[in-house]
Amino acid sequence: MTKSSETQELVVVTGASTGMGAATAREMARCGFHVLAGVRRDSDGRALLADGIEPVILDITDPNHITALVDRIDSDAQGRPVRALVNNAGLPMAGPVEMIPLDQWRRLFEVNVFGHIALTQALVPALVRSAGRIVNISSLNGKVSMAGYGAYAGSKFALEAVSDALRNELAPHGVQVVVVEPGGVRTEMAGLGLTTLSRLSAGMTSEQSARYADLMQAIPSHVAAFTKAGVSAETAARTIAKAATVRRPRARYTIGAMTAFLIRASRLLPDRVLDRMTTSDLRKHYPDRARRAPAVHPAS
Repeated sequence: MTKSSETQELVVVTGASTGMGAATAREMARCGFHVLAGVRRDSDGRALLADGIEPVILDITDPNHITALVDRIDSDAQGRPVRALVNNAGLPMAGPVEMIPLDQWRRLFEVNVFGHIALTQALVPALVRSAGRIVNISSLNGKVSMAGYGAYAGSKFALEAVSDALRNELAPHGVQVVVVEPGGVRTEMAGLGLTTLSRLSAGMTSEQSARYADLMQAIPSHVAAFTKAGVSAETAARTIAKAATVRRPRARYTIGAMTAFLIRASRLLPDRVLDRMTTSDLRKHYPDRARRAPAVHPAS
């Protein structure tokens, strides 16, 4: 049921220009909340206006944008409380650990970790006043890392750890913290992470090419297959909305059967066995020559 404008609570969704963030903003609006949807450009926000969503220019790495959002909430004409903060904004990235320049690592962590922390710090007072909720969008890669995805996984592992601490720190003050772990989601975001690969390939030395050429050729196909087998942005958004609104939320929600399986496997299987599983899946996308060569794993 849609709430009247007098009783609507506020929900902040970051990274709402497209994909899962936009779908989540629309789903939360359908649930009756007044959604403040973080977008990077005015043109991104225009598509959300028709759904009764209020777009706000928000780069979570820009302190001025965060201050403006807090001011918007504090000066809300109806004094509406903040029901939830959905930290969805993020950058993808793929490539071998050795190959990704440190400035790109720093940019990735600025968005995927420090930006979320900065916005969360700014909104905690409002969330405590309203006994609200924080929903952090992590990933399968927040629990399972593999060759070619170390940078992205590292940022999501960090977000998981921060979320665990926040959950325990804020629970006594009435704020619940929930993590959502999507796997493949059919949006354009996964493909954006591949833009670094061509630049990395162009800069490889002969030794690096010998080490990583097959892996780097495999990653686009692997990402495409995983994304194709994933869920729609709208399906993911329904799980996120549940995490944000259900009376007694779980600490974590997974999205997708394969995601749930792999995360469970990561808890139960020895590391070397999990290594073989993930490497075997990745090698299906290697060039034929490399695919026929046996994978080498250190002894357990």
